Amino acid sequence: MPSVYDIKPAFQAFLRPVSGFLFRKGITPNQITTAACILSVLTGWILYKYHTNNAAFLILPVFLFIRMSLNAIDGMLAREHNMKTNLGALLNELGDIVSDCALYLPFAAIDEFNPSAVIAAVILSCISEAAGIAAVQIGASRRYDGPMGKSDRALTFGIIGTLLGCGVKAGPWCEIVMWCITAALLLTIVNRVRKSLEEAG
Repeated sequence: MPSVYDIKPAFQAFLRPVSGFLFRKGITPNQITTAACILSVLTGWILYKYHTNNAAFLILPVFLFIRMSLNAIDGMLAREHNMKTNLGALLNELGDIVSDCALYLPFAAIDEFNPSAVIAAVILSCISEAAGIAAVQIGASRRYDGPMGKSDRALTFGIIGTLLGCGVKAGPWCEIVMWCITAALLLTIVNRVRKSLEEAG
């Protein structure tokens, strides 16, 4: 199914000069991955601490763009400059899961967001990533299928953060949107499992 992940090649081309600059400065992919994870946790803590001030959520779309950029850059550094490591592969997958939890769980503290829906969405996000990783175990490639992959989640939560930060009043729509995200994540898990089985034959 269509996913924001489909525009990754164009996004990488845009960031390639930055990747080359960091390589020349001796920056490693693992340093970028670790920094992205630490910044995600810090941003999540800020969102939780100031969740009663909707304006604070304006930092979310900004940081999500930064996070996606860092994720793209660490991958380019690893692939295009022969800096792949086993540790890097583990950090990349674990860092994404930790970052998702840190950035999206603070929504559960907002009264208009059903905590159960938010927690369900975060849990299913983790499971969807696990499904993508598990594909490798059966001989398929790492699956990134949508409709609610990592990039799609970033876009969706970024839009929600922007709306809240710009003064859109939180209300029943918050819970509805969160359950829609949960449903899309369930479909994502099914798609990744199905595509993995098809690819593995």
